[in-house]
Amino acid sequence: MSIMKLNDRISLIDLYDLGKPHRTGAYVIAEEELTIVETSASPSLPHLKKGLQQLGYSLKDISYIIVTHIHLDHAGGVGLLLQDCPQVKVVVHPKGARHLINPSRLEAGARAVYKEKFDELFHPIVPVPEENIVIKGDQDTLTIGKRCTLQFYDTPGHANHHFSIYDPVSNGMFTGDTAGIFYDVLQQQQGISLYLPSTSPNQFDPERMRKSIQLYKSKQLNYIYYGHFGMTKDVSTALDEVERWLNIFINVASEWFDETKGWEENVQSISHQLFAYVEEELRTIGVLVEGEWVETLKLDLHVSAMGMVDYFIRNNTKSSTK
Repeated sequence: MSIMKLNDRISLIDLYDLGKPHRTGAYVIAEEELTIVETSASPSLPHLKKGLQQLGYSLKDISYIIVTHIHLDHAGGVGLLLQDCPQVKVVVHPKGARHLINPSRLEAGARAVYKEKFDELFHPIVPVPEENIVIKGDQDTLTIGKRCTLQFYDTPGHANHHFSIYDPVSNGMFTGDTAGIFYDVLQQQQGISLYLPSTSPNQFDPERMRKSIQLYKSKQLNYIYYGHFGMTKDVSTALDEVERWLNIFINVASEWFDETKGWEENVQSISHQLFAYVEEELRTIGVLVEGEWVETLKLDLHVSAMGMVDYFIRNNTKSSTK
């Protein structure tokens, strides 16, 4: 079990999403109203429960679960968890609430992508009772303690049903996937910080993502708390890097996308080129591109390639990405 005490009130529990360490985390905010940010999918719940227990909490202590967006690796387990803690309120973006109440479309979409692996990775997806739902829109607030009123910001780009949560006590932002992915294992093992965008299907929008990144920059944050994975204090560099890599991703994908080829062929070629680009840059600065984190990187790049192919198909052009 991996638990990181990030400060005196925020802890990070490794949820071993997809069976991988340092993939997806749940943040525990220790205020008067105990608040959890993200649950990951249902197979991750034993890790969440054990982590809470090690921190000295039981499920009945939880007041709020906040999901930054409704993708299954962030919110897929929340309905099942509520069966053990029905008192909990689930805080969600206005565009995500109906999919938590009726997750049939979420499940169908994930089954189409993951096919025979779906049950192992995500099953079951349990509906969230409507009475447990709390909707928070742009700049809405939620008071969870005498000294802490969280504020929500609409941050599309990764998904239209995505918000980020500002914590005024630490001057930090829980950014879900809109600020990208932080490979904290690489930083711990080799002292290199790698921040890459997450451009997964099917609502990726580069311009909206850039605007959300500008919002983060405008807040002059001390910390970013990533869905994948961990916390960074080097906020300015992190946001500059994810913006730089977003431009690289779009340029590489635009160069290799071929309208005459099928979906899978485009995804494979773009993900291969993205990995080659990232690998080359890492090797030039002395990084050993080996270990379990590389498999996670390849998976992330494959999913990001899927999102960019989907974006090109939806827009029926590559010109808007230049």
